Amino acid sequence: EVQLVESGGGLVQAGGSLILSCAASGIAFDDYAIGWFRQAPGKKREGVACINRGDHSTFYADSVKDRFTISSDNAKNTVYLQIDSLKPEDTAVYYCAVLNGEAIPGYLPYEYEYDYWGQGTQVTVSS
Repeated sequence: EVQLVESGGGLVQAGGSLILSCAASGIAFDDYAIGWFRQAPGKKREGVACINRGDHSTFYADSVKDRFTISSDNAKNTVYLQIDSLKPEDTAVYYCAVLNGEAIPGYLPYEYEYDYWGQGTQVTVSS
């Protein structure tokens, strides 16, 4: 059974930084990518970053690429999302998800391409 467990969310002040973790288990795909999404209140879920497990290629949404950093520790089966210079508009539930296969260079996969999802972790940024 595939399990993705996000952690690291919380209440932070604007301008601060946060590192979210996504611990994965039970993934039987030969190659896969882990993506991070967020959903703000009243808005659609949007993809923000993705990393290929194999070559650690990374992909970002244009709106966050200057402040978000995705990384992975394959030995721990954990993917991280560091968010710097937090803004109130970063307030959202952040989800990780796994995609069977690898993301294509220069292309951030869409939500429907992912196979399994975590339950999310809440990030609230105060002004």
